[in-house]
Amino acid sequence: MTHHPLTPLMAEEIAAAAACVREQSGLEANAFFETITLDEPDHAQMAAFRNDQVRPTRRAFVCCYERSSNRTLRGVVDLDAGQLLSWEHVPGVQARIVSEEFETGNAIAKADPRVIEALAKRGITDLSTVLIETWAPGNFGHPDEEGKRLAYCHCWVINVAGDNRYGRPIANLHPVMDLQNQEVLRVDDFGVVPLPPDSAAIRPADGLRRDIKPLNIDQPEGPSFEVDGYHVRWQRWNVRIGYNLREGLVLHDIGYEDGDELRPIMHRASMAEMVVPYGDPGGGNYRRNAFDTGEYGLGAALDSLKLGCDCLGHIRYFDVCAHDWDGSPLPIRNAVCMHEEDYGLLWKHTDTYTGQFRAVRSRRLVISSIATIGNYVYGFFWYFYQDGTMGTEIKATGIPFPTAIAVGEDPKYGAVIAPGIASHVHQHSFSFRFEMCVDGAENSVVEQDFEPAPMGPDNPYGNAVAIIERPLVRETEAAREMDLAKSRSWKIVSSSRRNALGKPTAYRLLPGHNTLPTLHPDSPVAKRAGFMFKHFWATQYDPEQLYPAGWYPNQHPGGDGLPTWVQADRALDGEEVVVWYTLNFHHLPRPEDWPVQPIVYASMHWMPEGFFDQNPALDLPPGAITQ
Repeated sequence: MTHHPLTPLMAEEIAAAAACVREQSGLEANAFFETITLDEPDHAQMAAFRNDQVRPTRRAFVCCYERSSNRTLRGVVDLDAGQLLSWEHVPGVQARIVSEEFETGNAIAKADPRVIEALAKRGITDLSTVLIETWAPGNFGHPDEEGKRLAYCHCWVINVAGDNRYGRPIANLHPVMDLQNQEVLRVDDFGVVPLPPDSAAIRPADGLRRDIKPLNIDQPEGPSFEVDGYHVRWQRWNVRIGYNLREGLVLHDIGYEDGDELRPIMHRASMAEMVVPYGDPGGGNYRRNAFDTGEYGLGAALDSLKLGCDCLGHIRYFDVCAHDWDGSPLPIRNAVCMHEEDYGLLWKHTDTYTGQFRAVRSRRLVISSIATIGNYVYGFFWYFYQDGTMGTEIKATGIPFPTAIAVGEDPKYGAVIAPGIASHVHQHSFSFRFEMCVDGAENSVVEQDFEPAPMGPDNPYGNAVAIIERPLVRETEAAREMDLAKSRSWKIVSSSRRNALGKPTAYRLLPGHNTLPTLHPDSPVAKRAGFMFKHFWATQYDPEQLYPAGWYPNQHPGGDGLPTWVQADRALDGEEVVVWYTLNFHHLPRPEDWPVQPIVYASMHWMPEGFFDQNPALDLPPGAITQ
């Protein structure tokens, strides 16, 4: 079967790539596969495919960790020819922690006499109720950790009801795991804190409420979208659904049909990195910071979605395929959900003289996936609207990271959320990456502010507002922060196309909920997550610059990624532009977040700005009969 060049790898392709690497790379038998995923064609290759039907070679990117030598290796497999095109050792880096290392780490720690003794000091003797979770350790400059493949573990006792593995945190106990040699390197024990009383049942003892009536979503004629493989056409939108093991859901070839023309907007859109730094410096708590994309991989953690629970309505699911550490395919059924939903009023006009009105309802296309990574659950939702707007939203739920605290004590860097349980203040920081192509490959970047004009002869009543547009022509100029006082936003403009008013066609990035990092810029975590400190970045397209904290953030000392790349100060005027948007939200957990946190929402949108000559939704049928 011939696949579209951007179709995610199929199970047979993953197996073939693993076999090719095993046979041709000289890899040791004890090595494992961190990543086998599509090696995406670059812009030039895709242009040749679209324009001249020149099909690029189907290739897989492969990354492995070799335990015997403590090396991370990577290369590219030509799937058409069954040949290993390249293979290299990447010095000084550690591959992501894979799920099997979580499982083996839990077992190894619970077999260690020092861990058993530390648990016994806390009155814990039934090890079957203990969860020891293998977290990436970060890099804090400790000499005895240099050059080792490590995990810094956190411990819990599963609650009595058996439905909350994080229900009874074991404070101050942290086995430090040597993942290369599969042994406990040391045990960090900062003192015994009593286990919390069991208040963590997720299923309420009093049963479920009975006052909810059924809510059905009915589309008797079926949905309005059309699907061909992984290509979707809906309400003039065109988009291709993609996937990789690191980022999870990826969108490709986003464009809008305008008459007979399919106008391009973005080559690619993804959530490229996220980090969750916790704000308690005591004991081992300072090591709680998770780069969930780069250290673990969102694509490996996608849920298999269920109708009526994760998704509601007339649903179209897409399957994807991950793999285990041996390189064997692991299909994920229903990994991506797509549906339409009503979104209220889109536009309305009432003639006050005649009483006649016209009202149009808004409908949006929703493409989503959900990833469960340990205690947290993240929903990634992409929205397409009938007026040409596109947006993305994070829905965060799961269990806020708990730690034990003496009953009656108040934590300095968090909040008590249940008797004997505190949760640290923390931030979630998401970096979205957009390969822009607004009406073509050559784009430019403009920042827009609104400023009150000074009072004077030209502004005698003090109501004038100046519109300040500032071209951002080089990368160092395009690392920017939001400014609420100026309603700051950014737009990507076409360098070649103008609308009916003679202005460049454009799309505007509209920030939503956001904040600034609370990390000190010189902190070890900040050095690894420098992208957090600017809300907006723009870079010249480079197919190797995919991840804002660099390719290998696990145990990296920092200094890679966006802050380093922009020092090249490449031109942005009339170039292939990549936009990076940082969405930070601050979280001080509350009792209502326990034992499971209701959804927290954070979003941003892209809005057409002169991309169309007028409202593109004028031709939608009315939501009510004109009177």
